[in-house]
Amino acid sequence: MARVWDVPVQDSTRVRDARVAVEHAADLAGLDEARAAAAALVATELATNLLKHGRGGRLLIEVVPEPVAADGGEPARPVQIAAIDHGPGIPDMTAALGDGFTTTRTLGAGLGTCRRVADGFALHSTPGRGTVALARIGAGTRAAVPAMRGPRAGGISLPFGGAEYSGDAWAWVRDGDRVTLLLADGLGHGRQAAHASTAAVEALRRSAHLPPAEALGRLDTALRGTRGAAVAVAQVDTGTGTLRFAGLGNAAAWLWQGDGWHCLLSRPGIVGVHRPRTLREEVREWGADQVLLLHSDGLPGRTRPPSTPDLLTADPGVLAAVTLRDSGSAARPVRDDTTVAVLSPAPREGR
Repeated sequence: MARVWDVPVQDSTRVRDARVAVEHAADLAGLDEARAAAAALVATELATNLLKHGRGGRLLIEVVPEPVAADGGEPARPVQIAAIDHGPGIPDMTAALGDGFTTTRTLGAGLGTCRRVADGFALHSTPGRGTVALARIGAGTRAAVPAMRGPRAGGISLPFGGAEYSGDAWAWVRDGDRVTLLLADGLGHGRQAAHASTAAVEALRRSAHLPPAEALGRLDTALRGTRGAAVAVAQVDTGTGTLRFAGLGNAAAWLWQGDGWHCLLSRPGIVGVHRPRTLREEVREWGADQVLLLHSDGLPGRTRPPSTPDLLTADPGVLAAVTLRDSGSAARPVRDDTTVAVLSPAPREGR
């Protein structure tokens, strides 16, 4: 089930809470002592930065899925730490990423050290709107992580009301030239909703060789006996340059096609409870300038993802986190479990 640690960071006492949370996540991910210590360092530094530079914010800590081959074994699961704030932003990100850079003479490790010890690190900041820093720490060192070919995926989850488990889940599977991205929103929230969304993730590994509409049929069988879930399934075939999409329920799907975001339509229904006899599948072209974003109904249905060029080419987890951040605030909290998952083309050389 999707365990997420949501740590609001509004005073210095929460820095320790962030460190304790990431230690639990590292244990869940099976990290060794050295990598767990690296995760604790990153969480401590990012929480400190939220206080010193972001006027407070939140850390979202979770164990996220890496791609797995269809019918493959358990995928690698790195710890992801996302620091999100609505603060003043970072005026000079190049300087901020210098190893050891600090303007407050506090911890002194700096974002540069976070980038160095993490397997993956990305930073996005907009003056006056806030900052997102995203780090992933896995079992190996950054040098040991192989170069990713083909589309890449990233996501972020926020449980409703500070719950331990999110009723949403996302996953992705590689099968030859095809990459399949799933987002499942279990009915309601809490453990029973998480049980339904987890069943969808497990069933995807056995169904990713199928087109999305057929895969949803298999998932419907797998989710019987659960609460059921709204599910969106998107599949990119890089060999043919096509995107196929099918969804049941109120999971939203957006496709960036170079001229703006276009909504992909899901059918009414609940996977595992009520599935129409026929499912319509949308087929679109897929190219180097396209991005797919899925989100659960914790975000307002009319939420349009951000479209600045730097975000569209950023780490997909960063785009997911900025979308989550910009859809709400402390005065307008999320209304349900919320998950955003993004599929984007492989980065071009030089990025």
